[in-house]
Amino acid sequence: MSTQFKAEVFQNQFLAQNAKEVHAIMTVAAFGDGVSSNQGVSKLFGVICDTSGSMGGEKIRAAKAAMIRIVELLPEDASFFIVTGASIASLIFPVFQATPQNKQRAIEEIKQIGASGGTVISRWLAEARKQFDKMPNGLRQALLLTDGQNDDSDEIALENVLSTCEGMFQCDCRGVGTDWRVKQLQQISGKLLGTTDIIAKPEMIEADFQTILATAMNKNISDVSLRLWTPSGAHVLYCKQVSPDIVDLTTRAKLVKPQVNDYPTGAWGKSESRDYHFCIQVNPGNVGDEMLAGRASLIYTVDGLETKVAEARIITVWTDDDAKSTKIDRTVAHYTGQAELADSIQQGLEARDRGDYEVATAKLGKAVKLAHESGNEATAKLLKKVVDIEDAATGTVKIKRQVAKEDSMALETRSTKTTRIPKS
Repeated sequence: MSTQFKAEVFQNQFLAQNAKEVHAIMTVAAFGDGVSSNQGVSKLFGVICDTSGSMGGEKIRAAKAAMIRIVELLPEDASFFIVTGASIASLIFPVFQATPQNKQRAIEEIKQIGASGGTVISRWLAEARKQFDKMPNGLRQALLLTDGQNDDSDEIALENVLSTCEGMFQCDCRGVGTDWRVKQLQQISGKLLGTTDIIAKPEMIEADFQTILATAMNKNISDVSLRLWTPSGAHVLYCKQVSPDIVDLTTRAKLVKPQVNDYPTGAWGKSESRDYHFCIQVNPGNVGDEMLAGRASLIYTVDGLETKVAEARIITVWTDDDAKSTKIDRTVAHYTGQAELADSIQQGLEARDRGDYEVATAKLGKAVKLAHESGNEATAKLLKKVVDIEDAATGTVKIKRQVAKEDSMALETRSTKTTRIPKS
C-alpha cells in the first residue's frame, strides 16, 4: 500500500466589501505504508556530536553511550555516519550500511572519542554535508548534540554553510545542560527543518537520541513541498506551519513559475498530520464576487517523477452581510492564538532577562491565559515553573524571582509547540 495524503481547508470564505486579507488553515494528513516506487527508500542517519573540552566527564560518557545505543538500533537497511566536532570536525565513521559488522566497527571508534578544544559548528555541518552528498536521493536526517555556545567568530561561516546544507538534509538539535544558546541551535534547526530541545541532564541523552532515531526511521517520503498557486495581483503575506509546532516558511518560498511558489516541508512519515496557515492578500472584489484565492497542493518526487498527492482550494466571497464577514473560523482563531501564545512567551522571557518585571508579568500572564483557553496543557505546565499562577482564566500571575535555568530554557525551546484544536 502506498502512502496517501488528505488535505482539508478551514476558513471563513466571506470577506467584507473592500477587505483583501484571506486566512485559511490547511490540514494535511499522511497515511499508509510507503510510496509506491521501483526501489525502496534509502535512509541515511548522521550523528554530529560536540567533543569540545566542556563536554568532558559525565557528558561525553553519556553521549558516547547514547551513540553506541542508536548505532545498535539502526535497521540494517539504513546507512549512517558519525562526525565529532570541536574547533575542527572529525569524521569518526564515514557512510556505511548498518550491517552488524559495520555497526561493530563504528562502536569501536565511538569508544575512542575524547573531549577537547573549542566549538565551531560550521565546520561540523560542512563535514556532515559531504557525507549526505553521497546519498542525494535518500531520506537524510542528522542529529546534532552540543553543550556550549558556538564561537562568536563563526557567525558568518555558520550562515554560509547553512545555506549550502538547506535542502540537503534535516537536522534535529539538542543542547545538553544549560550553557548553550537556544537561538543558536534554533537558527540551525530552523534552516534545516528540524527541532531544538533541551536535554537537562546527561543521563537523559540516550532516551532522547532513541526518540529522534525512531522518528527518522519512520519517515518514508523525502523532500515534500507545499505548492501554493495564487491569482494574478495576489501576494502571500505569510505561510506558516502551525502544528505540531510553529515554523515560518514565508521566506523559504521558491518560485516555480509566476503565481506559483514551493515551500519546503521536509520528509514525511505514515500517520503524520500537520497544519499550515496561509495569509493571502488579494485584490478586493465587489459584493457577490467569488474568487479562487489560492490552491495549495503537496508535491513529492520519486524516481525523477514529480507527483501531486493532495490539493485544497481557498475560496473567497465578498458580502455586505456583517454576520457572515465578521465570523472568525474556529480553526483559524485557534492557531492565531497559538502563535500569539508563542510570541507572548518569547517577549515575556526577554523582558524578564533584562529585568523588566512589569512587562514580563503582563506577557507571561497573557501566555498563561492563552494556554488555558486553548487547552495547551504542556505549555501551561512549563509556564508554572516560571510564574506563580493565581488565576489562569484571567492570566493573573506573579513572576518567580528564582527559576532554575533549565526550566526557563525548556519554556523557551518548547514555546513554539502547539496543541491541536479541541474537539467541540
